[in-house]
Amino acid sequence: MATREYTAFTAILRYFTVLCFCGNVLPQIRYSIAEESARGSVVGYIAKDLGLDVNKLKERRFRIVSGSKDGFLQINQDNGALFVSGNIDREELCEKSLLCAVNLKTVAENPSEIHYIEVEIVDINDNSPAFPVREKHLEIPENAVPQSTRLPLDAARDSDAGLNALHKYTLSPNNYFELDIKTREEDKIPFLILKKQLDREQTPTFNLTLTAFDGGKPERSGSVNITITVVDINDNAPLFDRQVYSVALEENVEIGSLVVKLHATDLDEGANGQVVYGFDKSLMRKEFEIFEINSNTGDIIVKGSIDFEEQRVYELDIQASDKGQVPLTGHCSIIISIKDLNDNTPEIDVTSLSTDIVEDSKPGTIISLISASDRDSGENGMVICSLTDDIPFELKPSFQKSMYSLITKDLLDRETISLYTITIMCKDRGEPSLSSQKTIQINIADVNDNSPVFTQNPFYFYISENNTPGTSIFSINAFDIDQNENAQISYHILKAEGHEANMVSYLNINLVDGNAYVYALKGFDFETTKMFQFHIVASDSGTPSLSNNVTVNVFIL
Repeated sequence: MATREYTAFTAILRYFTVLCFCGNVLPQIRYSIAEESARGSVVGYIAKDLGLDVNKLKERRFRIVSGSKDGFLQINQDNGALFVSGNIDREELCEKSLLCAVNLKTVAENPSEIHYIEVEIVDINDNSPAFPVREKHLEIPENAVPQSTRLPLDAARDSDAGLNALHKYTLSPNNYFELDIKTREEDKIPFLILKKQLDREQTPTFNLTLTAFDGGKPERSGSVNITITVVDINDNAPLFDRQVYSVALEENVEIGSLVVKLHATDLDEGANGQVVYGFDKSLMRKEFEIFEINSNTGDIIVKGSIDFEEQRVYELDIQASDKGQVPLTGHCSIIISIKDLNDNTPEIDVTSLSTDIVEDSKPGTIISLISASDRDSGENGMVICSLTDDIPFELKPSFQKSMYSLITKDLLDRETISLYTITIMCKDRGEPSLSSQKTIQINIADVNDNSPVFTQNPFYFYISENNTPGTSIFSINAFDIDQNENAQISYHILKAEGHEANMVSYLNINLVDGNAYVYALKGFDFETTKMFQFHIVASDSGTPSLSNNVTVNVFIL
């Protein structure tokens, strides 16, 4: 196994696929590997763990058919190892998710097998906590109340996850301020708490350092310098009607729609009591792209498209500031729950095992593996698939939800239909229901199941005596409705007995332009022979060969 800062490959857990009523496909094998692992690093010996014969991997076309969209994982078909083929950046793949995994689907043929693999991307401590700015300037009135005065600070961001993410803050030693940390999901937002009454005339400014540490080993850190100016004005901060607003909003709501109307009051008068609203600067950029706030009215408005499948809950931190010389700020949170609509059509994935199927295939022969998914939730995401036409094929449901096998239902006959265009229709259970379809073509391959057929049986020919030896006296023709070599016909004359044997010995047959021409090697004598009979056999070139014969009656004139 390859290593970077620590061992890249940790533990391999092997699971068997089990029946799951939640609709998700459980992986048969789970691996893990550290991000930034060197190219060529082995994730695990996937063929061995699946019990596959390593010597037959190329013959069975063992491969990855979905997952690893950026192509950073590949299978070595010489030894069956799953290895790193590109750069793995966990932060780019999964941002700050605690669990970062890549789901792979592999297929082997002859016989057909499909397996599901999960590869966990393990975070390494390759990012330090960072603040939005290097310098932070704050102002605070000298009559601010100790323990009740909270000054919001910009939160540090760390792109790593888990223990390597932001862990704690420290504040440089001082007698007037202490830290309070608000935890929201994975974010830790620092606030300065005033713990002692200020005196601007005694200490007009404070210079503090806020340092953020992650939990890695060794730990990494980042800091911001905070300058606090003490003034003696405006001693009331705006106060919201509620600290937390909860709102439900449908996805795909029109741009410009009102989300919620906020209201905050300030007990001061004049400019010190005039309130303006804004988003807290600690919000992610995405929230700024989707919502906007009217600074004068406090109305939260939809600014961009809202998609339930991208994010189901938004939490916005709002601040209300007065217009005093040194503005004071109040805070509230808005929790916006997004309602799912049936706005996604089912997605159909077809894994074809073969584009040709022989016409003598038994009913139940598997042609393709079909899986369907829908990004919606609940009934909107439940998918049922069917075939649109009455054809000798059917979809057989798998024990895994929304997975099917396309199999033959009846016996096939290439001579009747040689090509089938199969349309697979998948519908969800939403109201109204959405659907999508996928079309595949199946060629019916020929088998040698038809014998040659002569254009008539028997044949009657009339020949004048004293014919010229070596010339053609008549021709016959047979046809075969099979294809290729199964339809290539050769001819020969059967041996006869008695008087006919003597006559047949002077006959020869040759194939010219698809017709069989019979030649006489001597002239006939009416006074000796007035009529004779023999048989010609037509055989195709199939394996095994099929044949038919015809009776030929020759009359000498």
